[in-house]
Amino acid sequence: MSRAQMSEDLDITVITGLSGAGRSQAADVLEDLGFFVVDNLPPALIPKFAELARNTREGPSRYALGVDVRSGSMEDLHLALDELRAQRVRTRILFLEAADEVLVRRYEASRRKHPLGESDRVSEAIAGERALMEPLRGQADVIVDTSNLNVHELRDRLRDLFAHTEADEALQTSIVSFGFKNGLPLDVDLVFDCRFLPNPHWVEALRPLRGTDSAVRRYVMEQPETEAFVTELERLFALLLPAYVKEGKSYLSIGVGCTGGHHRSVVLAEELARVLDRIGFGAKVHHRDISRG
Repeated sequence: MSRAQMSEDLDITVITGLSGAGRSQAADVLEDLGFFVVDNLPPALIPKFAELARNTREGPSRYALGVDVRSGSMEDLHLALDELRAQRVRTRILFLEAADEVLVRRYEASRRKHPLGESDRVSEAIAGERALMEPLRGQADVIVDTSNLNVHELRDRLRDLFAHTEADEALQTSIVSFGFKNGLPLDVDLVFDCRFLPNPHWVEALRPLRGTDSAVRRYVMEQPETEAFVTELERLFALLLPAYVKEGKSYLSIGVGCTGGHHRSVVLAEELARVLDRIGFGAKVHHRDISRG
């Protein structure tokens, strides 16, 4: 086997993100999925680690490296990732984040000191870390917002993303429905607003139901605007998804929003999954706000 082929057989996921967002839990999940996990590896050593892994014939092929602000220079990490890609090592970045107020609550509950906590104000340390990590976030293949996830929900989300091998699906796609009144999801690549559609909330018989109910689905899908919207979405994704695959994108997260996340966005998210299936790309669907008041 050539050196290039050995490099391509390596699969390295860098687990990073904001302190308190769930990096340790994510590492545990990936370890359960068969990844060989190394935590707090200095970024400057990552290329050397890859070389050793490449030359270990009997070793695992999938590795997860936990890296955060304590591990060393972010510039060293960017250089290390560039070197891995130059060596044709299959490389991805998993970036975990959460809203500032959630991170503050987590630190207050744990009574731990933030890694950048020079002062007593955790919020200042979080803001500094967010600014420091922003360029890395921009490079991330997968961004997971853990603000509203408990440990079990985070595990399920990561299993959906990483239980597959790259050979199983060229592009792993997820769709989340949400309500704009509860805020935009932080971890989506594309957002579609379906608030222009007639709202089942104003139909008394449909108001207490959800978009998973057949009566709500029928109401939304029978609207002329819905048919036109879905037709345009199918045309758009028939263009976009093959182009994403060609550019080497492995993960795509799509948000579909309405006012409360109960009716229209739920129906459209399910319908979009059917659209993607028709053009050869399966998608997992999650309804973020369907149970919220």
